[in-house]
Amino acid sequence: MNKERFLSLDVFRGMTICLMIIVNTPGDALHTFAPFRHASWHGFTPTDLVFPSFLFAIGNSLSFVLPNLEKAGRAKLLFNIFKRSFILFALGFLMYWFPFTGDLQETRIFGVLQRIALAYFFAALIAHFMHERVVKVLTAVLLLTYWYLAVRFGQDGDPFSLSGNAVLRLDLYLLGPNHLYQGEDIAFDPEGLLSTLPAIVNILVGFIIGNFVQTSGKTYEGLTHLFMWGAGFVFLAFMWDFEFPINKKLWTSSFVVLTIGLNMIILATIIYRVDIHRQHQFSRFFEIFGKNPLAIYLFSQIFLVCLNLLKGPTGYASAFDWLYQLGFNQFNPYWGSLFFAISFMLLCWLLGYVLDKFKIYIRI
Repeated sequence: MNKERFLSLDVFRGMTICLMIIVNTPGDALHTFAPFRHASWHGFTPTDLVFPSFLFAIGNSLSFVLPNLEKAGRAKLLFNIFKRSFILFALGFLMYWFPFTGDLQETRIFGVLQRIALAYFFAALIAHFMHERVVKVLTAVLLLTYWYLAVRFGQDGDPFSLSGNAVLRLDLYLLGPNHLYQGEDIAFDPEGLLSTLPAIVNILVGFIIGNFVQTSGKTYEGLTHLFMWGAGFVFLAFMWDFEFPINKKLWTSSFVVLTIGLNMIILATIIYRVDIHRQHQFSRFFEIFGKNPLAIYLFSQIFLVCLNLLKGPTGYASAFDWLYQLGFNQFNPYWGSLFFAISFMLLCWLLGYVLDKFKIYIRI
């Protein structure tokens, strides 16, 4: 089969961005339905699936892009990987520093885009230099290695606690508390350096599955394999959970296996509906997000920061607070918070629609 671009992959990526914006922009964070909140520590919610799904989608895209880059020569390929990783990391850092008035000594170093940059950098190099059979073995090695490191260098007796985990210890040693995320009661970064190690696996498996769907993805046999592998991964994750708890903020190996399994099942379902049965009722909506994911995500984050920084009318803490109180406070607080997030998401979709209408696709 020709390596055509699968509509289902754009839809999958678009669904991820859509949900990412909704969970990041509640009108009232204190009144948010449980499925739209991250697990407080150990455990899993639908929201916890969003970020690893985006990494999985990056791996899918890499399976299409890498062969073309390899044809251009190794020098150009390596330059492209380095350039893209550097730009992503820089954008993530600048986004946390925005509006550039804060003290650099207290600016968060790691974060969502920074994790994407580092995980993509190593995954792309591995995918290029290693045969796919070796890559499959390496994914298991990375997950087992992270498990060992988490136990070996975590706090004795409770190596997976918030204050005693190896991720925090390494980040404190390298960066100090001022450069870490401050929203967990203590300085702790859920996108820490050590926990980026298993995140590489999300991209690598996405790459492997991307290659698979290009050759067998539109056959019932291929979809059956995807469903079975997905179910097997989910089962393995819950077995592993007894020893290495499922935890998004530590990005534990069991969490990686669970999210990969769910991603396989979701992707297989989308392929079944969109590519095999041509049921496109909602595909266009999500495709808009999937074609410009980086631009839409950056817009959503920067616009959100601006709304919180701008002063609202007298009696309102900010423009964000004013908009929420003006249009959504007449609802039940939980529904009002959700309706605000959906409205914000639709505004971001409108930007994507305009970009798509004028054939503007922002890539790095």
